[in-house]
Amino acid sequence: MADICEPTPNVPVGQLFSLKGQVALVTGGTRGIGEACALALAQAGADICLAQRDVTRFNVRDAIRATGVKCEIVPCDLVDLGAVRTLFERALEVMGGEIHILFNCGGMQHRAPATEFPEEKWDEVIDVNLKSLFLLSQAAGRHMVPRRRGKIINIASLTTFIGGVNIPAYASSKGAVGQLTKALSNEWAKHNVQVNAIAPGYIATEINADLRADGDQYRQLTERIPAGRWGSPADFAGPTVFLASAASQYVSGEVMVVDGGFLGR
Repeated sequence: MADICEPTPNVPVGQLFSLKGQVALVTGGTRGIGEACALALAQAGADICLAQRDVTRFNVRDAIRATGVKCEIVPCDLVDLGAVRTLFERALEVMGGEIHILFNCGGMQHRAPATEFPEEKWDEVIDVNLKSLFLLSQAAGRHMVPRRRGKIINIASLTTFIGGVNIPAYASSKGAVGQLTKALSNEWAKHNVQVNAIAPGYIATEINADLRADGDQYRQLTERIPAGRWGSPADFAGPTVFLASAASQYVSGEVMVVDGGFLGR
């Protein structure tokens, strides 16, 4: 078979977004954006494998199972690169030997001025946000490319485009996620594996709790968002299903910004 991306299926548009019969591996799926997107993938018909650090939490698994699909938990702390290296194979075993979608949402943040930023925190942020994402994507590529079918969705950030303040490691990792997304797409799009990213703007989640707690900073940031509000995890359900589905068959190497118009301003 020629090394080209297969055409978008000529089916009714509603069917383009169906994920029935597919399997998704999700990191960072127990809270915030990751939780909303894991549930959205399930509602579109995909079975879900949740990579969790805390395997005693079953609320997301149970909510996903309530949609009628299969959902299993595989233990993995993204700080532990040894566990990350075996995660994809462990997920394959649990889910029956096929994974069609990799959703890389797990990440961490540390705030400190660059002159005082601890080296160990730099290494930890880079390992979690970038190296673990690469290792998982590499394992996914080895599985998907020979099968000529797959979707990889990475969570980037506004700091993929702008530098931020007091977050040198986070900004560096997310800038690299944007470039890695393009690099993998350049290699794998011809094999019918689409690699894309979603860049959230200012979203009311746990990772931004400190910003929202600062009244002046929260007000100033909100005033810069044309939509007039911070985003919520629910704002990512549609973009995620789109990028995971046949509807995005000819979309690859893109960083889709979901920010209420912030970058446009």
